[in-house]
Amino acid sequence: MSVTSDTPLDVLVVGAGITGIYQLYRAREAGFTVELLEAGVGVGGTWFWNRYPGARFDSESYTYGYLFSKELFDEWEWQEHFAEQPEIERYLNHVVDRFDLRQHIHLGARVTSATYDDTSGIWTVTTEDGAERRTRFLISATGVLSVPFFPDVPGRDDFAGQQVHTGLWPAEPVDFTGKRVAVIGTGSSGVQIIPIVAEQAASLTVYQRTANWCTPLNNSPITAAEQAQLRADFEKIRETLNTSVSGFLHPAHDRATFDDDEDQRHAFFETMWSSPGFAKLISHYTDMTFNLEANAAWSEFVAAKIRGIVNDPDVAAKLIPDDHRFGEKRPPFVTSYFETYNRANVSLVDLKATPIRRLTELGIETADGVQELDLIIWATGFDFGTGALSRMGIRGQGGLALNDHWADGPTTYLGVQTTRFPNFFFPGGPHAAAGNNPRYNGDQVDFVTDLLTYARDNGYGVVEVDPAAEESWTAMIDRAARKAPSFGECSYYFGTNIPGKPKKYLLNSAGRPKLLSMIEEIKSNDFKPFIFTQ
Repeated sequence: MSVTSDTPLDVLVVGAGITGIYQLYRAREAGFTVELLEAGVGVGGTWFWNRYPGARFDSESYTYGYLFSKELFDEWEWQEHFAEQPEIERYLNHVVDRFDLRQHIHLGARVTSATYDDTSGIWTVTTEDGAERRTRFLISATGVLSVPFFPDVPGRDDFAGQQVHTGLWPAEPVDFTGKRVAVIGTGSSGVQIIPIVAEQAASLTVYQRTANWCTPLNNSPITAAEQAQLRADFEKIRETLNTSVSGFLHPAHDRATFDDDEDQRHAFFETMWSSPGFAKLISHYTDMTFNLEANAAWSEFVAAKIRGIVNDPDVAAKLIPDDHRFGEKRPPFVTSYFETYNRANVSLVDLKATPIRRLTELGIETADGVQELDLIIWATGFDFGTGALSRMGIRGQGGLALNDHWADGPTTYLGVQTTRFPNFFFPGGPHAAAGNNPRYNGDQVDFVTDLLTYARDNGYGVVEVDPAAEESWTAMIDRAARKAPSFGECSYYFGTNIPGKPKKYLLNSAGRPKLLSMIEEIKSNDFKPFIFTQ
């Protein structure tokens, strides 16, 4: 069926990241008329916007990519176990072209409003250029890390030099050579870019509010033998990734911390230190994240490693967290990060002891005076979870604004729909993942596609969730978050990095097994928690 201005689309997807591209593919394959709107001028989502030097996966490349096509898996050879941003962006463009999806994608189309009509059951979506599109089902795949956060620092407009945010990195290269550079923030993006800036800049000043438990990424090229083994193991890899709790290949350990004696523990800790990426959480001792003594033993091991790498004891002490346990925040994985602080051109400012007062024309002013700068890099994170959804002007039944509906934090069912917003879905949004994001988000995309297919095949035009189901799911998320062994309330997973944002858990604290079991039960009972009307 051709789509005209008078004929609503079946499905309109917003966001051309990992999740949105997959949702577009699934909707098209299911026979829906579908288009995708993307604010950027290229596809990739997070991996389009975050193009700062050093940006890369901290999940293994072949576990983060798509698994719906063995041919795609076989033909794309990842160069590194943890791919860098340019390769990731090339991969996503390859997928779009490989499956002829580009014809359905509209770039440079930022959504400014989306309004539901109670009578027709149709959404009207408006983009920044004033264009309107009408659609039966609206699916926001805008992700949890798509709205960069700038702290409210006085004088930001006064600085005469260049300012960039890691989450809004310009397409043209930023030259650090011979410049006086500041990086504000030592979260996941800050610790990736800092070593690279330090190699080129005349001076680098790192402004750190909170130290993080950083451990080595341990990246390496993928050898020809490893490439062959990955292809041979595709079905086994796909089965493991599609069913594992975390969405990773790392196996769970078989012992608790104090089942081993001190020598055995130390040897195991060394193995963990040398292990790749998230193995340090998933393949660790079974009680590391929730047994305080076990966590303290591992944290002290990591602290000793930091002291052994960083030459200046005072700097080392500042780089060791004192406000959270290992795993209470998402732990960054690093390459040559701590070694960077041994360079003569690098200095560290503790923002708790010496907060930023303001930006001036010349640089950054603290109680110690003004640090003159040429370039300021904001590595200050994102409005996690609900940031993009809260900026799209979404209005549901009776004109209800999503921002008002979620004034006290998000309420969802399965992390895909909320009451009073019929025909609106947000896979990969709040209450979505708690592990390897593409695996969880893919589960949700598959479910939403099955749900819409059921509605279409049974003649239903409107799909909304039972309020009792939403209340039950959200209450379970909140209860499980209070009991969760890791990710404390100091984490941005509770939204606490954004001033004034409600403190609500934004991940799926119930875990993937619960999500998958509920999905199977719902599908086998004709999608009972959902209300279908003509």
